[in-house]
Amino acid sequence: MSDILILYYSHRGSVRSIAERIARGIESVPGMQARLRTVPKVSTVCEASEAPVPDSGAPYVEAADLEECAGLALGSPVRFGNMAAPMKYFWDGTIAAWQNGTLAGKPACVFTSSSSQHGGNESTLLSMMLPLLHHGMLVTGLPFTEPDLGGTTTGGTPYGPSHVSGADGNPLLSDAESRLAFCQGKRLAILVQKLSRP
Repeated sequence: MSDILILYYSHRGSVRSIAERIARGIESVPGMQARLRTVPKVSTVCEASEAPVPDSGAPYVEAADLEECAGLALGSPVRFGNMAAPMKYFWDGTIAAWQNGTLAGKPACVFTSSSSQHGGNESTLLSMMLPLLHHGMLVTGLPFTEPDLGGTTTGGTPYGPSHVSGADGNPLLSDAESRLAFCQGKRLAILVQKLSRP
């Protein structure tokens, strides 16, 4: 089995919903397994810290997760058109992995959620691609051959799956959002398979 890391930060559950759907897409490909991981919150108080193990959900990511993964799906909620601080903080601390080429040549994709249409989904997806490109990863998106991409009235972009949660933060994905997230996971897993063949 090849492990594909799904690394996400989710504040109200929407990004976690996409991550779980991407995992289903990954695991629909024989020989592929999803590994869900998250990052701790960042505190504005210097003395504060998160517990070493989250109360619920995915475990926190470790350096070994980056080393052992065959590919990566990266997700964050939109924060003013950028990834959330906890995810940015994590990537700012990956200098050793960058120096060692830990992620170089591995396929990756990105996903996000915002509370409104035009809330910064595409710029957030692009911002998450930047550290992946610096790490030498091969970033893949969603092609317009996916019918839902051209017809969705909710989330979904060629840069990666997205979700529009509304002002109430509803984590329930629309049918189109769900299909696009599944498709992205499946595409990533197939790419991992193709690149691992001798």
